[in-house]
Amino acid sequence: MEKIFGLSHLYMTVFLYCFANFMVVPAITDITLAALCPGKEKCSLAIYLTGAQQAIIGLGSLVVMPLIGNLSDIYGRKVMLTFPMTFGILPLVILACSRTKYFFYTYYVLKTVIAMFTEGSVQFLALAYVADNVPESRRVSVFGIMSGIASASFVFGNFSTRFLSTSAAFQVAASMAVISLVYMRVFLPESMMNNSICAKNTETTCLLEKAPTKKWQLFKNLPSVDDTICLLRTSSTFSKAASVAFFVTVADVGAGASLNYYLKAQFHFNKDEFADLMIIAGIAGSISLLILMPVLTPLLGEEKMLSIGLFFGCANMVLYGIAWAPWVPYAAAMISVVATFAMPCLRSIASKQIGPNEQGKAQGCITGICSFANIVSPLAFSPLTALFLSDSAPFHFPGFSIMCSGFAAMVAFIQSTMIRATNPPTSCSIDNSSSEEP
Repeated sequence: MEKIFGLSHLYMTVFLYCFANFMVVPAITDITLAALCPGKEKCSLAIYLTGAQQAIIGLGSLVVMPLIGNLSDIYGRKVMLTFPMTFGILPLVILACSRTKYFFYTYYVLKTVIAMFTEGSVQFLALAYVADNVPESRRVSVFGIMSGIASASFVFGNFSTRFLSTSAAFQVAASMAVISLVYMRVFLPESMMNNSICAKNTETTCLLEKAPTKKWQLFKNLPSVDDTICLLRTSSTFSKAASVAFFVTVADVGAGASLNYYLKAQFHFNKDEFADLMIIAGIAGSISLLILMPVLTPLLGEEKMLSIGLFFGCANMVLYGIAWAPWVPYAAAMISVVATFAMPCLRSIASKQIGPNEQGKAQGCITGICSFANIVSPLAFSPLTALFLSDSAPFHFPGFSIMCSGFAAMVAFIQSTMIRATNPPTSCSIDNSSSEEP
């Protein structure tokens, strides 16, 4: 328990970083519509550009996330955290200066390029940091705490936006992003991965002690397609978890990309109402992850908690899709009290399939697979959303694309029921040093 609370600087780093990024979420829809389609509440161009951005980011992340995870196994989590936290400040600064058409396009391009290298990296590096320092028996609880802290930052960020002007929200967000970076660099200690790895590799030199001193050695340690395939083939549980992660992300990205535009067109939601909805979902998620999950997981097990979370996540999307009155989305948001169980359990299951010196690679692999879903989902759901929000829809069902996201979540739920007890940790280290000349 001491180690769990000893991660306080990591918790604060994640809170500050997520707070800065979540603050601007409620305002993005209004800013996008104002820049691209002034005076309109329906805009196919905005939907297509948002989908294209997600697909491009997913394509870049698919390649980069396993790379970042592998490099964090070699150079340490703190070093690799520095890069996404630094570059993530720049898009916020752009919209803090102005939100006119040309500033928006500058933001759009910069955000797309930077997010290809940073999207999701802080979160999975934080999970790898936890896996370095927390034993397997308590890992799922700490993963839940991490997600709960992110949900709490989601609540505070959206609550702050509720009472700030759009310009002030971006200015505060940019400032908080800088503070999170400074805090991390000053207070967060490097992970204890050195000790845990060396203790379990006594017959050979520690992997971290073999960190490259020459440029050519770096490329020997970069992940390849073989690394990812090895992780998926070596453990059936890991491959099932990866499959569930894919369909969960397809559903989440599809619903997330559609929801705000749907609520804007159907119920005329604005920045403040988006913030209210997100606050409710965030409070429900925080209660679930920080209070319910630590109590229920030892009783039910990670596999059952995963399936329960996915079932209610599916119900959440279906309820959004059939919303017939403005109060229904708020009721749907309350289901987050259970739906948030899924991802911490999934990440914990995946982490237990891999040895201690490959936690970054494992979490990066899962994030890379989620990034692939970020490519597929917008390609499928953006045209569907634009069609059913337009006047040329084949039938009147504005929330049809969100309903289809619910079907993807149902596929993830069915697959999750096939995940059984975790297997012994495996290793996919590719060591070519023995065949090399010294």
